Amino acid sequence: MANFRSIDFWKASIMTLPDNSFFELLRTVFGKIKTPYSKQLLMNDLEKFLLRDEIIKNINNYINNDDSLVIAAVAALNEPTPGDLEAFFAGELSSTVLHDLIVNLEERFILYRFFEEKQGRQFSRLALNPVLEPVLAPIATDRSLLFQSIAANAVDATTEEKTTPDKPPVIDDRILAALLSFVSRSRQFYRVGGNMRQKVSNAAKTLFPDLPVETVIGGLRVLGLFFTEGETLVPDYRRFTALGDLSRQDRMAYCAAGIMSFDGSLESDENFSPWLLRAQIRNFAEIISLVYNLMDSECLYPYATLRKMTYFCLNGSEVKDSDRIVNAMEKTGMIVPVSKTHWRKAPLAEPPAEGASAAIVMDTPFTLLVYPEIAYNDVIAIAAFTDVIEAGMTVRFEMSRDSAVQAFNRGFSADTIIDLLQRLSHNRIDENVFFTLRDWEKRHGEVVLHRGLVLTLSPDQRHLAGTKPLAKLIVETLAPGVYMLPESAEESAVHALSKAGVAIIGRREEYRGGEPVSDTLRHYFQPLPAARQPAAGQSAGNVPRAGSADDGSAASSLIDHFHSILEQMRIGGEARDELAARVDRRLVLNESQLKDANVRYEKLEARGLDYVGKAMIAKQAIAMQSPVEVVLPGKQKQDHVFGIPKALEKVGSESVLVLELLDSDTIRFPLGKISLLRRIKKSIFEG
Repeated sequence: MANFRSIDFWKASIMTLPDNSFFELLRTVFGKIKTPYSKQLLMNDLEKFLLRDEIIKNINNYINNDDSLVIAAVAALNEPTPGDLEAFFAGELSSTVLHDLIVNLEERFILYRFFEEKQGRQFSRLALNPVLEPVLAPIATDRSLLFQSIAANAVDATTEEKTTPDKPPVIDDRILAALLSFVSRSRQFYRVGGNMRQKVSNAAKTLFPDLPVETVIGGLRVLGLFFTEGETLVPDYRRFTALGDLSRQDRMAYCAAGIMSFDGSLESDENFSPWLLRAQIRNFAEIISLVYNLMDSECLYPYATLRKMTYFCLNGSEVKDSDRIVNAMEKTGMIVPVSKTHWRKAPLAEPPAEGASAAIVMDTPFTLLVYPEIAYNDVIAIAAFTDVIEAGMTVRFEMSRDSAVQAFNRGFSADTIIDLLQRLSHNRIDENVFFTLRDWEKRHGEVVLHRGLVLTLSPDQRHLAGTKPLAKLIVETLAPGVYMLPESAEESAVHALSKAGVAIIGRREEYRGGEPVSDTLRHYFQPLPAARQPAAGQSAGNVPRAGSADDGSAASSLIDHFHSILEQMRIGGEARDELAARVDRRLVLNESQLKDANVRYEKLEARGLDYVGKAMIAKQAIAMQSPVEVVLPGKQKQDHVFGIPKALEKVGSESVLVLELLDSDTIRFPLGKISLLRRIKKSIFEG
């Protein structure tokens, strides 16, 4: 339910207006105000007026689609500043048109402003009139007004060209595993200076044809999933395991947050700490998840709606970059373009229950194709003992002697690998794979280097200790087959053993896969909160919802009725024009506002040959710095132009209006060529 402040707060906000603004507003309702007067009593009378059944009905009938958009946005953004509202509707409503809508809603007592002080500055905020809550609440809670979409099955019925076929997510659990495999097998990843080596870059483009690899890996580095050691990029298997504790949706939200946080300058900075960025990453991930959950999987959304969704979810956040959020969500496949103009929400459901269907298929005895439904922990385990050989529309891995040895170094056993492959393939593994894996494991245990540095040799391999290259590295024999080497001699020992003909050398790593996730890492990757779901329209009392099919005709009938009353009144031309303008602006709610009106004529527009009128309006707008609308004759691209007038220049015998446009460009219009010049009123709350 929208937040309506108390009626007393609304009254106090109106009463703090300068006297001239306060009485100008009240006179539109009560006509001439008798003295002595009390502002409090006048506000009480205004409240009673607005609560009358006839008035409530007419206010409701007057509300059109544009009004509803602003009302719903003020509620959704929780009393925004005018600037917040302008940013929310960027690309949909110009600031001048939006300003006109806000002022009109203020004049109709639907919106009001209150002021708050922050860091020594005063800000105005827009709020909904609590007296009109029965009328406004159904509109305020219907956020489908703001986030417009079309049905997912309607895209072919539109006139737009469907240019982008449905694709799997750019990043999913399989791609994360493929990146883990790729990085773990690339010993020299970066050049001095931080850029990827050309050989690595070329291999990445071949393996990941549709992936911006450097950007994605940069984002994963921000998450701490990879870190640099000199020219090497190293996986942090503990963080990959911790990421698996999250839901698939939360996992993709964190990946998108990492991409958002990634700065190209980090490529050359080996010492940045993911822990220092964790608050920012968490904030980004939460916002991204909220946007994702706000979307309906059965709908397609234009870009303007996606931006508004992000701005809605950003409300109260220091982050204000909607475009970066949309871009990161697209890179991680959370949203997918289906045409030039529309996007859809990609399904990120959890995989089926374990064993429900095969998750891999063996193309050859040592290559396997991974299905999208595979569980995260399973595909990450596969990456530990295989090399990625394809990561585009399909994802394939290959087992080799080197990849298996790397897995044994991290604590995997041949039986663990075999059991995993059997389970995921539904027992469709070639028996030759079992034999080969167990042979590699046996040979892996025969010659082992231990960090510290300790070399162990099985009885069949102890003769190697007597070879000249290795013997000179041995500092001490600790036991039969157990030798101590200098800590810095690991690479020299590997080289010596390789020269002696040893093809498989065990090199145990400090951190092994599958170890329990620490509480510290669980804190780093916290589950994300539920979404701010868009509330459906609700009815309040017996007031019908604004925006129904016949609302436009109801408003037109009401306006025609008041114009007919006005035609019968014996009043001067200027007074008649002013009252007619009030009727057209939907300020008149009953006959008494016409018959008892206290009219102070204010000319807001001039047309055609009314050169004097156009000059007067231009001068008023320049003095007040009010926006204006310029309408040119014909059907030119600039037949309607909005801006702030800056000067009225004399060029020969012609007066030229200098107008600053919304994009800060300046344009000049000879007054004689303007078919309509309309000054847009300033808010009464602007003084």
